Amino acid sequence: MITSERADAAAGDAAAYVHIPFCASVCPYCDFAVVAGRDDLAERYIAAVISEVEAADAWRPLSAVYFGGGTPSHVPPSMLARVLEALEVRHGIASGAEVSLEANPEDFHESRAVELVAAGFNRVSFGAQSFDDSVLGFLGRRHDADQIGRAVSASRTAGFENVSLDLIYGAPGETDSSWSASLGSAVGLEPDHLSCYALTVEAGTPLGRSVRAGGPSPDPDVQASRYEAAEAMLFASGYQRYEVSNWSHPGRECRYNLTIWAQGEYEAYGNGAHGYRKPLRYRNYRRLDEYLASVEEGRPSRAGADLVEGWDQELDRLFVGLRRSVGVEIGPGTDALVTGEDGKRLIDAGVLEAGTERLVVARPLLGDEVNRAVLGLEPPRGWEHGASGDNVQVRDDA
Repeated sequence: MITSERADAAAGDAAAYVHIPFCASVCPYCDFAVVAGRDDLAERYIAAVISEVEAADAWRPLSAVYFGGGTPSHVPPSMLARVLEALEVRHGIASGAEVSLEANPEDFHESRAVELVAAGFNRVSFGAQSFDDSVLGFLGRRHDADQIGRAVSASRTAGFENVSLDLIYGAPGETDSSWSASLGSAVGLEPDHLSCYALTVEAGTPLGRSVRAGGPSPDPDVQASRYEAAEAMLFASGYQRYEVSNWSHPGRECRYNLTIWAQGEYEAYGNGAHGYRKPLRYRNYRRLDEYLASVEEGRPSRAGADLVEGWDQELDRLFVGLRRSVGVEIGPGTDALVTGEDGKRLIDAGVLEAGTERLVVARPLLGDEVNRAVLGLEPPRGWEHGASGDNVQVRDDA
C-alpha cells in the first residue's frame, strides 16, 4: 500500500499535461475538449503547442509528463516526439521521469508502440472501457475486446514500463456477470495499473440528450455495487487502491496523478488544458479554433485563472488530497471539518476516519458527501479566502 510519506512527497514534483484533442470519433458520453474528422489540423495544432511551450517561463525538470485527450495515439508518434523535445529544451525532463500517453486499442500496434518508446514514452493508459462487446457498442467504442489484449501485448513487446487500463462501469445493458467478466479479463492481462470510472451523463452530450428524451440511464445503486465488486476483485488480485478510482501494483501508481492529488504544481499545454502554478489554477481556451488563433497571433492561450491563497488553498488541499487512500495531514481545514456538524455526522457514519495525524475518507463511494461538507466550511478567525478576502477571478475570457 502506498505510504502517506510517498503520496505527500509528490507535492514537490514538477509535472506537465499536454492535451491532444483529435479522435477518430467522439464517444456519446464524452464531454472533453475533443474533435473528430479534423486530422487536417494536427500539424498546425502541434506547432501551436510547441509555440506555447517555447513561450512559457523556464521551470525545473519535469518528473511526470502526461499526454491526454482526445486520443494522443491517434496522431503520428513523430508529432508527439516533437512536443516532448520542446518540453525537454524548455524545462528539462528528469532522469527516471514518468512519460505517459492515453491510447485507444484499435489504433495501437507494435510499430507505433516502438516509435513511442523511442520518442521517450514509458507509460501507456488504454481506454479499454469494457470487455463486453455489446457494452462497447453502447459506449460508441471502435474496438472490440480482442483488440485490447493485442494492444497490451504490443506495448509490452515495445518496452513500455507501465501499462494501465481504464474501465467504465454502470452502462445500460451491462450486467453483474459481464462487469465481473470484464474485471477478470482486465486482470488477466496483468496491467500495472487499473482505473475504474462510473459512467456519467453529461449535459450536451449525445448520451445526455438521449437520457433527457427518456432513454436508458445509469442506475446509481447498481454503479455502487459495481464499484464494490471492483474493489473486492482487484484487492484479491494484488492491486491496491491509492485514489477513489485508481488501483495499481505497489510502486506502479501514476506519478502524474500523485502530483495532482498532492497539490503539486503542473504546467498545461493545448486547448482545454488546466494547470496549477502557485498561486494560480489556470485553464486554456477550450475551443480548438480559439486556442489556435490565440497562440498563432501571439496572444496568451489562457482563458482564465483563479487565485488560490489563504483559506481557499487549505480547502483546495482537502478537495484534492482526500481523494487519496492515505487522505491528508491534519491541519486547519481538517480541524474545522471534524468539529463541525457535518464532519461529526460523517465520522459517526464511518465515512471519515480522523486520527491524530491524518484524515481519511473510509467510504469513498460517499466522497461527494465529504466534498459538500468541505464546501460549507467557513474560515477560522484570522484566515482569509484569498488575497482580497474573496475567491479572486484573475481573468475569464472563455
